[in-house]
Amino acid sequence: MDYLKTVVPSQLTAERGPNLVVINPGSANIRIGLATHDTPFNIPHCIARYTSQVPKKNVQDQMLNSQITTVQHMEREKAYDIIASLLKIPFLDEEVANNSFPRKMGRVDGYNPHNSKKETAFTWTDVYEQEPNSSLPLGSSINEGVANESLDQHEGSSSNELISSKPKFRQFIFGEEALRISPTESYCLRRPIRRGHLNISQHYPMQQVFEDLHAIWDWILIEKLHIPLNQRNMYSAILVVPETFDNREIKEMLTLVLRDLRFSSAVVHQEGLAAVFGNGLSTACVVNIGAQVTSVICVEDGVALPTTEKTLPFGGEDISRCLLWTQRHHQTWPQIRTDILTKPIDLLMLNRLKETYCEIKEGELDAVTVVHSYEDGLPAGSHKTRLTALNVPPMGLFYPLLLVPDVYPPPPRSWFHDYEDMLEDTWHLDFPRRSDISDGLYPGMNVGLPMWDNYPVFTARPKKEEKVGIAEAITSSILSTGRIDLQRKLFCSIQLIGGVGLTSGLVPAVEERVLHAIPSNEAIDTVEVLQSRTNPIFVSWKGGVILGILDFGRDAWIHREDWIRNGIHIGNGRKYKDSYFLQAQAMCYINS
Repeated sequence: MDYLKTVVPSQLTAERGPNLVVINPGSANIRIGLATHDTPFNIPHCIARYTSQVPKKNVQDQMLNSQITTVQHMEREKAYDIIASLLKIPFLDEEVANNSFPRKMGRVDGYNPHNSKKETAFTWTDVYEQEPNSSLPLGSSINEGVANESLDQHEGSSSNELISSKPKFRQFIFGEEALRISPTESYCLRRPIRRGHLNISQHYPMQQVFEDLHAIWDWILIEKLHIPLNQRNMYSAILVVPETFDNREIKEMLTLVLRDLRFSSAVVHQEGLAAVFGNGLSTACVVNIGAQVTSVICVEDGVALPTTEKTLPFGGEDISRCLLWTQRHHQTWPQIRTDILTKPIDLLMLNRLKETYCEIKEGELDAVTVVHSYEDGLPAGSHKTRLTALNVPPMGLFYPLLLVPDVYPPPPRSWFHDYEDMLEDTWHLDFPRRSDISDGLYPGMNVGLPMWDNYPVFTARPKKEEKVGIAEAITSSILSTGRIDLQRKLFCSIQLIGGVGLTSGLVPAVEERVLHAIPSNEAIDTVEVLQSRTNPIFVSWKGGVILGILDFGRDAWIHREDWIRNGIHIGNGRKYKDSYFLQAQAMCYINS
């Protein structure tokens, strides 16, 4: 304890960080890096496997609802008109008379002041293995057609040199490269996590999901972090998992990290809790707007309140899809075949357009830009166009009927049923507060540790999705705490994390709509969204770093041998617990 009071944070990081790998898996991306890194690698969470047979479809996934029903279409149009009235723009099918009212335009010269990326097109991935210093047989540099003809003539009897000259396909392709593979190539793209859960279905078997996760993570560890398998026993892993994960999903992640990836030990932290630490806070309402799912959870004095958890089935990718629908409806999208389901490279383009041009502000918001078309195997085509109603898609966060989600048949829920909760519900326990520690009532490192001996077991909390916008979800989450003093503090400590949190105009929009969503009989009149001290995309990962370095006693860590031999029951028979209590301890050290 005395050491923690006197040590310089940078020294603590230098001492403990080099052997800590922080892993924050998400549906669309995985953030992973050493604790000594300023920022992690942020890599698309997908893998493309080569198949010798032409696949029926180049994306192996659950059945997608690409056809919107009539009811959904009507609801979407109604939501658009509600948003249009708020933003003071024409309704969806309203014909605007020329010069009938002044137009508030974005810059129309193709330049956007906050666009740090040039409007360059994505390129198709080279799917062939690179063989340096390789040469064609017979000292020739003849074209491929002649080489193939020669190969056919000698098939079955010629030397192996000719066979070796034939380009070899890469067996596995990961990350963004996997998303940029042409649909004409014999590859099958897979995403092992979808909408905040393992992407298990009759189309994507459980064993294949785990094999793909192992392949992706192993590739990152070797190629990006340069940690080969035979050295991982010198490293420990910090898993920062989404709140959406069920008990068995967390266990499978631990098995992957300890048994398959061969880390010596591991610990689990939740994204929302880690985000609080990443921003140096103790109490906050954390709103995590990811690519495919949004979650809300409240944290008080470093302890999560699981009864406040809300999960919303939409995220940044849904805003990108809505952007495409909006432009097509207004006939501003070029006459090109843009299909994010069969051509993931189109989703990359839409995500970039969304990040560059979409914002929340009143008045018409248009911009001239270049849209690219990606036809099978051909170079990208450029199409200059004027995009309109760019402030509508992000408003879908408040009116989710605008964001018609793809429907994924859920895996059998019995698969997730688990009587041993990896994220034990500890909010009934009486944790020591900072004032008690400062008064000397709980001195030293063993704050409250005797509680482990009689740790109560509660039923696992349900993982249900809410069908509301983020303003209603935030309000409902905070009001469910039931204490007016805590509610007032939380309404003034809202924290937006995730890539969508960077959207211009989102903060004042959240503050205004949350304030309007609070019932009039509640004595609350102030709402504030706190500015993130670090990049909202990486704040949960950064919090995992802080928790891993501060965890001096490592009471909640699981060792590889114990996990493989005994599973969840380790050591003296005490069940492994999530880091609710551990994080409360660390917060005590920070604020003491």
